Amino acid sequence: MARVWKFGSDIDTDQIVPGRYAPYMRPGEDVGNAAFIEARPEFARSAVPGDVIVANSNFGCGSSREYAPLALKRREIGAIIAESFARIFYRNSVNLGIPLIIAPEIVRAVEDGDTVELDLDAGTFQVRGEVFQLPQMPAFAREILAAGGVVPYVREHGRFPGLE
Repeated sequence: MARVWKFGSDIDTDQIVPGRYAPYMRPGEDVGNAAFIEARPEFARSAVPGDVIVANSNFGCGSSREYAPLALKRREIGAIIAESFARIFYRNSVNLGIPLIIAPEIVRAVEDGDTVELDLDAGTFQVRGEVFQLPQMPAFAREILAAGGVVPYVREHGRFPGLE
């Protein structure tokens, strides 16, 4: 069981981790502890591994800060489900091994704080007894996620997926 943390549209990387909390500004501090620290302080205090972020459109817009998805990875977020993602955030997240799912019907079905079951292996998401089939991510993204991120993938396979 996981908790839903629901957000609106246009959640930018500065809301995910404000610049003053960047790893190079706070050496030795875990950037995961700064996730949504100003936009939604209870997230930084209460999110637990496996929780799911659900958002409207354009999640992760703004600058290309790799430490924004890194903060969510360090929080061990189970997945991020949204209507759409900013392109560079999507790629940075996949490279880190964070499952991103585009599923507007799930976004409409959940409320902040809902308890849900997310089964990435079975491709299902359940909330209040309703079961949704998750759309499949692109093959390259599934390969990277299965390896735990792009760096472990390249270490294991000696190449980048899709460039054979």
